[in-house]
Amino acid sequence: MKIPNTTEDPLALILRRDPRYTADAYYFVREALDHTVRQLVKPRHISGQELLDGIRKYALSQYGPVTKRVLSEWGINECIDFGHIVFNLVNEGLLGKTDEDSIEDFSGGYDFAEAFSQPFQPKQPIACPLNS
Repeated sequence: MKIPNTTEDPLALILRRDPRYTADAYYFVREALDHTVRQLVKPRHISGQELLDGIRKYALSQYGPVTKRVLSEWGINECIDFGHIVFNLVNEGLLGKTDEDSIEDFSGGYDFAEAFSQPFQPKQPIACPLNS
């Protein structure tokens, strides 16, 4: 009789059930959550919208102008993807949630091009002198 492996890595189970995102995506969301909570005066539960803002800031600080590309390589292309990752972690018991928390907290959010590319665009158009 084969004994089931009950000590399998919970992330491996998630990745098998939902292959849309890479392991790096899950590690990143967890790091961004920890970073966001550390920025608070007093640690507490944060909402989906607060987490989205924290993820945006953390991603930009870590990956700069290539943030959008890095996230895309991990399978993350819009804010709802962060919600799917969070709730996959919740469903596996790796994150907690309140009764008010919902995957819908992550829908809408922000436009990825605006959030991750616009901060690196020139504020003013750069003109080259014609006489040079």
